[in-house]
Amino acid sequence: MHHSIGGKETPGVSSRTAPVWNPATGEHQADVLLAEPADVDTAVRAARAALPEWADTSVMRRSRLMFAFRNLVEKHVDELARIVSFEHGKVLEDARAEVVRGIEVIDFACGIPQLLKGEYSDQVSTEIDLFSFRQPLGVCAGITPFNFPAMVPLWMHPIAIATGNTFVLKPSERDPSVCNLIAQLYADAGLPDGVFNLVHGDKVTVDAILDHPDVAAVSFVGSTPIARYVHERATANGKRVQALGGAKNHAVVLPDADLDRAADHLAAAAYGSAGQRCMAISVAVAVGDVAVPLVEHLRKKARAIKVGPGMEAGSEMGPIVTPDALARIRGYIASGVEAGADLVVDGRQLDVQGDGFFVGPTLFDRVTPEMHVYRDEIFGPVLVVVRVGSLQEAIDLINDNEWANGTAIFTSSGRAARVFQRRVQVGMIGVNVPVPVPMAFYSFGGWKQSLFGAHHIHGPEGVAFYTRAKAVTARWPGDEDGSPDRGDLHFPTAV
Repeated sequence: MHHSIGGKETPGVSSRTAPVWNPATGEHQADVLLAEPADVDTAVRAARAALPEWADTSVMRRSRLMFAFRNLVEKHVDELARIVSFEHGKVLEDARAEVVRGIEVIDFACGIPQLLKGEYSDQVSTEIDLFSFRQPLGVCAGITPFNFPAMVPLWMHPIAIATGNTFVLKPSERDPSVCNLIAQLYADAGLPDGVFNLVHGDKVTVDAILDHPDVAAVSFVGSTPIARYVHERATANGKRVQALGGAKNHAVVLPDADLDRAADHLAAAAYGSAGQRCMAISVAVAVGDVAVPLVEHLRKKARAIKVGPGMEAGSEMGPIVTPDALARIRGYIASGVEAGADLVVDGRQLDVQGDGFFVGPTLFDRVTPEMHVYRDEIFGPVLVVVRVGSLQEAIDLINDNEWANGTAIFTSSGRAARVFQRRVQVGMIGVNVPVPVPMAFYSFGGWKQSLFGAHHIHGPEGVAFYTRAKAVTARWPGDEDGSPDRGDLHFPTAV
């Protein structure tokens, strides 16, 4: 699988490769080239060469190109979804929903003429006007994860490109093919060569991006340790950085909640995409006497989920992305048992024909905060139940956690929901909504160890991240009144 640089597919200079698996069969189906620093430099130089003309292109032309790109992505939704399902393993309808959520960000980027409007203040002082506008940063880069190979890159490059930047994308090497089709759709939409560039790779590639002097900004989504690393290294090199990290998302269930509905939505949020989502619910916080019936509801829901190949009709949950990830998840299940948690549903007992990377929905009860199955981001279909006595205890539990990406509460009490949403220290909150991913015209991002940098991703903060503001104070002196236009030595004030 080749890179796409300056409008051309190229193998670059690297001979290093990584395997691309079919998670449903266990087949090593392809190899992807891993870029060397020289390949990154070629991509950045192509982006830099394309920057002056693209940055000077009118916002209306950039908007029209985004409309054309959007229509092409929508036309190819099914093809993009099949590629995602084939390499990632998620079920086809889930893959399709991922692409649709990515299209929503392109929709937002189509409104770039409105989004880049500045401000103007007439006569802030005598015969002086003040106005502001925003300009692109330059060459921007994105480093994206395997779990949403289409959607997360689409959270970055449409806004960066629409605001006048050029872009270099390094997608996950685990499921890279969908981004090659996206590069082709940009070309088909009429995007000039070099504005969007694609380099596949690993840590060598990432470090080359973080160190390159001509990269002005880096967007990253991935685990917390790598997010911290990306932020520290890129910031040390003078770049603007938004780095979104890991999560351990809690959902609080109060005794007044509709229990069947809450359990249904919790199971979907925990086991959808085999739990390989940064917004997956991995902790159910049962308040008071709701614990026993909630666990029983969740047990039935977990056992009823049909696990199978993502491309197979009727499958509700697909495989894990790689054999290494499968081994890690199985290890966490074993550690939960060893720590004394109550294993209600054991996903290791799943029987699926073939050599695919499958583990079934797993449910633990009576989990405590010191256990690894609670503390660590497992990134698999493992849901743990923690029992607490009150809403305040639930809030304290969440606020004591190092991550703060998303959280939810299930209740029929508006008062309880309001207390929760005001007191909980988390970036994205759902009220009877377990996966509260904001729409594209808002911004996505957590708090604490779930975000490094000042900006959330896409939405208004995405526009702010990929641009910088200029403020202009203007005076056009004349001699209509015959008075001289002299400078004063004191600091200027409005008169």
